[in-house]
Amino acid sequence: MQLSSRLRCFIAVVLLGCVACLSTWAQLKSPKIEEWGFEVVAKYPHDVQAFTQGLQFHRGKLYEGTGSYGASTLRRVNWQTGEVEQQVPLQPQLFGEGITILEDKLYQLTWQNRVGLVYAVDTLAPLKTFEYSGEGWGLTHDGQYLIMSDGTSLIRFLDPKTFKVEKKISAHMGKQKINSLNELEYIEGEIWANIWHEDRIVRLSPQDGQVLGWINLAGLYPRPPQDNERVLNGIAFDPETKKLVVTGKYWPELFEIKLVKNRVSK
Repeated sequence: MQLSSRLRCFIAVVLLGCVACLSTWAQLKSPKIEEWGFEVVAKYPHDVQAFTQGLQFHRGKLYEGTGSYGASTLRRVNWQTGEVEQQVPLQPQLFGEGITILEDKLYQLTWQNRVGLVYAVDTLAPLKTFEYSGEGWGLTHDGQYLIMSDGTSLIRFLDPKTFKVEKKISAHMGKQKINSLNELEYIEGEIWANIWHEDRIVRLSPQDGQVLGWINLAGLYPRPPQDNERVLNGIAFDPETKKLVVTGKYWPELFEIKLVKNRVSK
């Protein structure tokens, strides 16, 4: 049976209308990605010898994990003066990475050693170690699980008692994976992550890893062109005061910032 030209035209119009409706629905359903800039609220001294890998507020103090073989540390810092109040050196063969504090314990990753360290947060006395597969980069928590990155787009959720991986998500924006996730901070229901060698922070959904927004920190601290490793790395948020600070590896300053909304993109 052959269709008349009028019927064929009618079907074509209906199909085009369906396509247009589907396109409009997809645009309405697609998440809008928030983009933010920043304003500097205050600057504080920061140890230029600190190869910053992890940053965390706890009870008014700032805790910092630093890296490099033979120079890795865990330290408690007076964030207003930059004074290191207490410091624990890691064994020379360990390269320190991200840290987080959950309840009364402080957890610290190492880079390629596949071992994590657990301390008593009040004394920084070592308590035990734990093992994990792959590399350790950033570390945070959501009140229930330890959340770690490994330099790819992968984020793992670990039981803090057994260190078993309970969940995995991948950072992504649509079909594009977001790799090189470095230092992490869990902020008001979102995972914030430094992107290694980039002057921006990505905000991620802890449910599925979808990008919720970007924070552009370009110009905060210009990197010397001859030193490619003095990169932005370190996010700390105090949920009580809402204070947000950032710094970088070997940076001389700790920056308290507030976000300024730029625009919304798709």
